[in-house]
Amino acid sequence: MAKQKVAIVTGASSGIGRTTAIALAKEGIRVSLAARWEKEGEEALRLVKETGGEGIFVRTDVSIEDDVKSLVEKTVKKYGRLDYAFNNAGAVEDPALFTEKTTSIFDKIMEVNVKGVWLSMKHEIIQMLKNGGGAIVNTSSVYGVIANPRLPIYTASKHAILGLTKAAALEYAKSGIRINAVAPGAIETEMMEQSIGNNQQLREALVALHPIGRAGKPEEIANAVVWLLSDKASFVTGQTLLVDGGWVSR
Repeated sequence: MAKQKVAIVTGASSGIGRTTAIALAKEGIRVSLAARWEKEGEEALRLVKETGGEGIFVRTDVSIEDDVKSLVEKTVKKYGRLDYAFNNAGAVEDPALFTEKTTSIFDKIMEVNVKGVWLSMKHEIIQMLKNGGGAIVNTSSVYGVIANPRLPIYTASKHAILGLTKAAALEYAKSGIRINAVAPGAIETEMMEQSIGNNQQLREALVALHPIGRAGKPEEIANAVVWLLSDKASFVTGQTLLVDGGWVSR
């Protein structure tokens, strides 16, 4: 990846987002870290700088358009351009029967996972068109390709991200903007730990879904994202890269 280019990473305060921000910084990319949680976001920025990287933290709620617009504006004001974006911020729902879901749960998941990705792409693309091009990766999930009957709204939101990705990729292919998605399996992050807790039986069942025999590591998703953003993936757009330990191929 070219040195001194600039990337935005949303959901950068923990897990996959934080790890990817660090990975981009190691490539010489200046990183604008975005998240709702200020303390955790500043800590992620500290880790970026510890690697010798350069970056800023911008508190951002991706479901609010003014926040997203401000994120892009502050990034460009600081660094003069925007070349890459990893739209990773997301929300999850607690497992429950379809008929037990509420409108508040639906609104929360869709506001962050779908509206948030749409708003992020919208304002990133506006800036990238001024630059003459760029690359974007959106975080979907294996549940953007298959389904979980206890997570219907999350499943729908992750399918929607793939629709947004493909439509935007087609629209801006000739404008020099590549747009792809990454679809992780179960990844060892704080979010996964919170979901599983001390339930060893649930952990074993989740791991068993992966033919490779384990859950993934945040670094493995970060590596995929860095590749998709780089010129090494220059002929790849509108695609979903499954990084799932073989889950969907079972």
